[in-house]
Amino acid sequence: MLGLVLMLLVTSSTAAVGWLAPGSPLTGDLSQRLKPPGSVNAHTGYVSWLGTDQLGRDILRRVLFGARVSLLVGPAAVAVSVTLGLSIGLLAGFYRGWLESLLMRLVDLQMAFPFILLVMAIIALLGPSLQNIVIVLAITSWPQFARTVRSEVLSLRERQFVEAAKSVGASEPRILARHLLPNLVSPVLVLASFEVARMIIAESSLGFLGFGVQPPTPTWGNMLADGRDYISSAWWIATFPGVAILLTAAGVNFLGDGLRDLLDPRLRRR
Repeated sequence: MLGLVLMLLVTSSTAAVGWLAPGSPLTGDLSQRLKPPGSVNAHTGYVSWLGTDQLGRDILRRVLFGARVSLLVGPAAVAVSVTLGLSIGLLAGFYRGWLESLLMRLVDLQMAFPFILLVMAIIALLGPSLQNIVIVLAITSWPQFARTVRSEVLSLRERQFVEAAKSVGASEPRILARHLLPNLVSPVLVLASFEVARMIIAESSLGFLGFGVQPPTPTWGNMLADGRDYISSAWWIATFPGVAILLTAAGVNFLGDGLRDLLDPRLRRR
C-alpha cells in the first residue's frame, strides 16, 4: 500500500504540473538565480517552493516535468524487454535442444558486455534521444526475463496439464499460448515491477553522465549533474531531484514486493 500511495503521488503530481507549478521548465530569470526554497519573486509574486537553479529556473517545475521522462522511459523499456525476453525464454525452455543452446548463448553474450560500454556504443551510433535511451535500457535488461521465463517453462513443460494437452492433440502454438503463457504472468509481472525501478535509476544515471536525454529538456539525471557544482552553495538543486528518484524507485520496489507476496502463495503474509 505504501508503494501504491507513493506511485499515485508521483503520477498525480506529474499530471497536475500545470496547476502545481505553472509555466515552462525551460524559462529562466537570471535575477532569481540560486534562490533558496520558499523564495518569492518580487515582480510576479510566484513562490519557488523548491528554489531555483543557476539559470533562475524553478526546481519544482523542472522536477515534475523530469518525472514524465522517467515514468515514460521505465515502463517503455521494461515493456520491450518483457516482449523480447518472454519470447526467447519461452522458445528456449519449450523446444530445448540446439535452439535452447543458441538462444542461451545469445543471452550469455549480451550479459558479457559491460553496461556502460554498450551504452556508449549505441549512443555514439544512434545519438542521445528518448527513443534511443529506451532501446539501450531494453537491450540491457531482456536477458533477465529470458532466463527467468526459461527456468519456469522447464518446470511447467513436465507438468501433467501439458502432457494432457499433448495427449488430446493440442498443437505446440496452442500449448504455448493457452497453457504455458498464462502460468508465466505472475513471475514476469513481479520481475517487471522491480525492473521498472531499476530502469528509472539507470535512466537518471545516464542523464547524470551525459548519455541521456540532452538539455534543456529537464530530467532528474541532468538536474543532478547541474547541481553537483553548487552542492555547497545551493544544495537544493541536486537534493530535490535525488529525493524524487528515491521516492519513485522505493514506491515501485514496494509495489513489486507486495505483488510478489500477493501472487506467490509461498510468500504470502499471514
